[in-house]
Amino acid sequence: MDNYDDIINLPRHVSKKHPRMSAEERAAQFSPFAALTGYGDAVKEAARLTDERIELDEESKALIDARLRVIAEHIKERPAVSITYFKPDEKKSGGKYVTHVGAVRRIDEYALAVITVDKTAIPIEDIASIDGEIF
Repeated sequence: MDNYDDIINLPRHVSKKHPRMSAEERAAQFSPFAALTGYGDAVKEAARLTDERIELDEESKALIDARLRVIAEHIKERPAVSITYFKPDEKKSGGKYVTHVGAVRRIDEYALAVITVDKTAIPIEDIASIDGEIF
């Protein structure tokens, strides 16, 4: 006689209090856990690509300067422009180029930034190009 002969053919117990688990719920009990908290986020961050800042030549800098002067002359009209600028990444070296479309509220000569009507401050040194109908 084997050790389990007395229970081997008994019917399976069914709880009256707890409903039967679905296959998905049972599988979730055995899913892997994150032994290294934050490791997945660190891997994603390392894999995230950033752009390098492009150094503008003197001709491009002169064009941006001229366009900023035109904007300053028409500032009361709130000229609508499209400004592409480099936005440094907060977590790693590099960044990305962003294009902001909107009306210019003022040019802050103290902070060296273009301030749009929606209060976006764009550092002049980060501007790569300016386009608009006034040019």
